[in-house]
Formats: sequence, C-alpha cells, structure tokens
Amino acid sequence: MEGSGKVQSINRNAWDRAVDRKSRWTVPVSREKVAAARRGSWEIVLTPTKTVPRGWFPDFRDAEILCLASGGGQQGPVLAAAGESAGAKVTVLDISPRQLAQDRHVAEREGLKLVTVEGDMQDLSAFSDGMFDLIVHPCSNLFLPDVRPVWRECARVLKRGGVLMAGFVNPVLYLFDQTKIDEGVLEVRHKLPYSDLTSISEAERASYIRAGEALEFGHTLTDQIGGQLDAGFVITDFFEDRWEGQPPADYTDTYMASRAVKVHDLK
Repeated sequence: MEGSGKVQSINRNAWDRAVDRKSRWTVPVSREKVAAARRGSWEIVLTPTKTVPRGWFPDFRDAEILCLASGGGQQGPVLAAAGESAGAKVTVLDISPRQLAQDRHVAEREGLKLVTVEGDMQDLSAFSDGMFDLIVHPCSNLFLPDVRPVWRECARVLKRGGVLMAGFVNPVLYLFDQTKIDEGVLEVRHKLPYSDLTSISEAERASYIRAGEALEFGHTLTDQIGGQLDAGFVITDFFEDRWEGQPPADYTDTYMASRAVKVHDLK
C-alpha cells in the first residue's frame, strides 16, 4: 500500500459508508439540542462519554472556531448555536463529504451559519496563519499514520493564545488482538506503536477495507502530548475517559483529552 494518500482515500470511503450505517459519530444533533444550545445549555464531547468542561472554552465573542476532522453534524452545529448571539463563526473540516453533509443538513434545518470544508486534518492550507481562536479536535487522528503534522498545522492556524482541545486514544488500546477482543478475550498481540499498515497481515487489512472499516494507528504519547508541546503549545488541562463495553475499559481508561494554549510560533 502506498503512502498517506491511499490511507486517506480508504478512510474517506469508510466514513462515507459509516453515514449509511448510522454510526454513532455520524448522527446529527436533534432540533432540541440546537434550541438548548441557543439558550446557553449545551455540551460537546472529545472522547466517547465525558463532556468537555465549560471552563475549557474561551470567550465566544466574535470567535473563529474550527471543528477539525469533526464532521457528522454534532460538535459544529452545537457550537454554532451556542456562539450565535456572540458573533462566533464556526468552520467544520472533514475528509468525508457525507459527514460534512450532515453538518450542512443541521445548519440548513436550524438556520445556523456554518462553513464546511472538505480536507485533510494534516493539511490546513485552506486557512491563513493565526485565523482561529479555538480548535475542537475530537478523537480522529488515530486515522493518520503521523500525528505531528496535525499539531503543527493547528499551531499555525491558531492565534497566539488560541486554544486547542483534542481527544485521542491511549495507545494501550492497540496491544490486543482485535479478533479475540470481539470474543471477549484480552490477548496481547501487538507491539506499540500500532499501525494497520504494518502490524497486521495483508489479508486482515484487506478484510477491514472490504468491510468498510477505517485504517487505524496507535500513536505514542510522545507524539500525542510531546508533539503538542513541540508545536508551541502548553497543556493547561487533561482528563481520561473510557468507552464502557469496549475492552480493556473494564481495567483502564483508553481515551484522553487535552486542553492546550498556543504560546509561541513554530520556528
């Protein structure tokens, strides 16, 4: 298999197909949630279950907000409704046209101002330097072989003092044999960091692709957390989360979220 372009093509198709399956992360928010957000009662997630603390968010007055790899009609419309009276502007970037269509559907249904951009989370060349005040990046960089370009691009398009809120996967999740997990058995199989390109056989990978599954990559914490620090961020808060029913959630948290502030530009 050749390069990240091929991976992105496979994963774009996988997320388009996920919309047809009504995957949890593709179902748009309801009218009721948008109405509540307009009244000031709202929440979003970066990880499977825990809501993001309200104190993580900057002032929405005239804020430029980027929902990064966040299509599906969920975070973007809620933030657009929540920031509407304050003049906030929300842009959603995603690689999946079908996911972005979910955001446009909600925006049209509810009369929200929302911009959608089809693109790669590691290439934000559609946006100028220092354009955004806030980036909301739910768990999605597991679908890229290299996460560090994402942090560098986030740093470039954020204003100094801008906030990056990111969810990501604890690499421990990828230690185990997925076929055994499906049987309820935790059996260590893989060395870390994990990659669907190198850690499994061609036959297994082909099976995932035929089934419409996205290719995944278990990034080290050095790249997930250290990569943000290297890109010019200071991490100001952090929490862990788990998806009940997804082994090994009975034993440990398998998801994380960080709040980081851009303090200097890349050299």
